[in-house]
Amino acid sequence: MIKTLIIDDEPLAASIVEEYLKAFPQFEVLEICQDGFQGLKAIQTYQPDLIFLDVQMPKITGFEMLELLEEPPVVIFTTAFDQYALKAFDSKAIDYLLKPFSQARFNQAIEKYLNQSPEVIQEGVNQLAEKSTRLVVRVKNEIKIVPIKEVLYFEAEDDYIAIHVKDGKYLKKMTMKSLEEVLDPSKFSRVHRSFMVNLNEVTQIEPYERENFLIKLRNGKQVPVSKSGYSRLRQVLGL
Repeated sequence: MIKTLIIDDEPLAASIVEEYLKAFPQFEVLEICQDGFQGLKAIQTYQPDLIFLDVQMPKITGFEMLELLEEPPVVIFTTAFDQYALKAFDSKAIDYLLKPFSQARFNQAIEKYLNQSPEVIQEGVNQLAEKSTRLVVRVKNEIKIVPIKEVLYFEAEDDYIAIHVKDGKYLKKMTMKSLEEVLDPSKFSRVHRSFMVNLNEVTQIEPYERENFLIKLRNGKQVPVSKSGYSRLRQVLGL
């Protein structure tokens, strides 16, 4: 049997997926989840082969839920919003079903799943035109939502990004490149290979050594600025 979860806050939409799946007896629906937190728990409990996932849900979105998983399962997105299609396919989803979809269209998605090698969602892939206003991180056994505007700066730490805020820092497994793609470049600038700063927090830029500089933030923290980072900084600040 192919272990399956349906994660959708709309009971009718979830029941349609469940009904359509009856045409494929090799699939077993283990649970229907109504939000991202419930879905996260079910994924960790059942380790499903495939999930049907809505995007816009209460508390956290479908994409944010996936970011919290070390090894996400294969996904078929089911949503009423077509603007997320690019992000879904960049995430290597099997298919993207736009509500309302027919049994025939659903069957096409299932055939895609059955006829190709499953591809997992890649952690931290967030290539979408719209910019994020928050980040979701795991703190021990809790989920924390960090508003982007509260971030002082980001720092690369091995395979993680340290999210520095006023009262400390959080770690999130993603790359600096993928982070750049979801942040507004008029508000955050990558000033160094390992640092990206909130431009609203910058109080001073001063020479350091050779062609390098230092940025001083409101909290007194100093962040190194490379030659290329300084060039980008000057451009965005209009210096």
